[in-house]
Amino acid sequence: MSDRKKAILVVSFGTSINEAREKTIDKIEDDFRQAFPDYTIYRAWTSKMIIRKILKRDGIRIMTVTDAVEQMIADGIQELIVQPTHILNGIENDIMISEVNSFAEHFDSIRFGNPLLSSTNDNLAVIAAIKNEYPDIPDNEALVFMGHGTVHFTNTVYAALDFTLKDYWHSNIFMGTVEAYPSIDTLVKLVKALSPARVHLAPFMIVAGDHAINDMAGDEEDSWKNIFQREGYEVVCHLKGIGEYPSIRNIFINHAREAMET
Repeated sequence: MSDRKKAILVVSFGTSINEAREKTIDKIEDDFRQAFPDYTIYRAWTSKMIIRKILKRDGIRIMTVTDAVEQMIADGIQELIVQPTHILNGIENDIMISEVNSFAEHFDSIRFGNPLLSSTNDNLAVIAAIKNEYPDIPDNEALVFMGHGTVHFTNTVYAALDFTLKDYWHSNIFMGTVEAYPSIDTLVKLVKALSPARVHLAPFMIVAGDHAINDMAGDEEDSWKNIFQREGYEVVCHLKGIGEYPSIRNIFINHAREAMET
C-alpha cells in the first residue's frame, strides 16, 4: 500500500492580501508538507470572489474545491484527506464537503478533518494558544477578539468560547463577531461592566484580512476601534491572524491526523 498516491487538500476561505496569506495560509500548508511527507499537498479556496480578484490583479489562478479535486483525479490520487482551515462546521464547510463528496466514485477513500472548533478539547487547545500569544494582558485591561460570525447554527460556538475563555483564563477576555452574536453592541456592554483601563482588539480569524484591517482597526466611524474610543477607552489593535500562531496550525495538523486514523 505504500505506493498508493495520497493527498491532503487544504481548504481555506482565502485572502487577497498577499502578506497576510504568506503569514497564515502558506504557513499552514508548509506545516502540512513537513508533517506529512508521504502526502502531496493541494490548495483550494472557497471564496470565488477572492479567487477572481487575484486572477485579475496578479494573474495567479487559485483553484476552487472543484478545480482541486478534478486536478487530483487527473493526477491519479487514490486516498484523499480534506483538511479545512475553517473556524467552524458552518456553511462554507458544509458546501465544501458536498462538493468533494460529489467526486467520491473517483477515489478509493475520502476522509475529512474537522475545522478548528469542533469539540470542547478544541476550545481548550485554542485558549491555550491564545494565552501563549497574549501572556501579558494586565488584569485591569480587556482583550476583545473579533470573530467572523455566521447565520449557521454553529455560531453558538463563539458564545461558548467566550464563556470558556472566562472560565479557564480570566474575566477580561471577550469573544465577539463582526456579523453575528455576540455583536459589538453586546461587547461594549460587557466591557463597560469591567471598566478596563485599556482595550486590546485582536482578530479571531485565520487571516488578519479585510475584516481585521477595516472593520476592527480601520478609521471608519463604525470600526470596533472607533466605537471603543468613543466610549472613552484607549485602544490597542493587534493585527495578527490566528493562523500565525504555530499552536493553532498544530490543531489543524492534529485534526488531519485524526482523520487518517478513522
